[in-house]
Amino acid sequence: MLLDGKVAVIYGAAGGIGSAVARTFAGAGAMVVLAGRTMEPLTTLAEELHAAGGKAEAARLDALDSVAVARHLDGVVERLGRLDVSFNLVGIPHRHGRRLDELTLSDFADPIREFAVTHFLTATAAARHMSRQGSGVILMLTTQPARLAVPHSGPFGAALGMIEAFARNLAAEVGPSGVRVACILSTGSPDVPDVRDAIRRHAEASGKTAEALEAEYAQQAILKRMTLTRDVADVATFLASDRAKSITATAVNASCGLIPG
Repeated sequence: MLLDGKVAVIYGAAGGIGSAVARTFAGAGAMVVLAGRTMEPLTTLAEELHAAGGKAEAARLDALDSVAVARHLDGVVERLGRLDVSFNLVGIPHRHGRRLDELTLSDFADPIREFAVTHFLTATAAARHMSRQGSGVILMLTTQPARLAVPHSGPFGAALGMIEAFARNLAAEVGPSGVRVACILSTGSPDVPDVRDAIRRHAEASGKTAEALEAEYAQQAILKRMTLTRDVADVATFLASDRAKSITATAVNASCGLIPG
């Protein structure tokens, strides 16, 4: 199996994409550490993975708390002996559906700050352990507003651009120690409730129905569909595996051809 014997920490594991990634990682043989703020859905997911023959544990964690993030990873490495994969899928609330010049400073800057904080804390904590270990993969997720001119995206495009730049720069620093860092570039997955809500808000701002706007996005993509959670999970599993050992400092394009290049 692609991830047999690997230890993977997923932040925001109870969300739509996080849970899909957890299922696929566990199915590929990884020991999956499910981290998030709310314990009940994490425990339910861990029980599901165990019932399917996978290995998982759940942990309540605020991924915006530097002490908690570091302490948690120290405990993971102490208990399980290693850390092979870190994937931050933490959701940060932000405003969609309004023009940038209609936002307050707080509307714009606070989500960017929180995206920056959680990615910095989780990625650098993982990098310290992985650099000592001499191997490891740090993954992040971005979507179309990072690359395309998408109106009414609020602070999201700026936050995603920051994540991609941070990933590239971190990759340059930890690569000599055998650690890889990569993003997955998605269309946004309409099978996730938060994405469906964002599409609805964009549609309202554009005077369209959510169904019409989603169909429009799909038609703009070469494959005539949008990236689903399973697509993200499959790409993440490949990137986390040794078969992707030459891939770092990039955003792997899983946008169904919506985003060129």
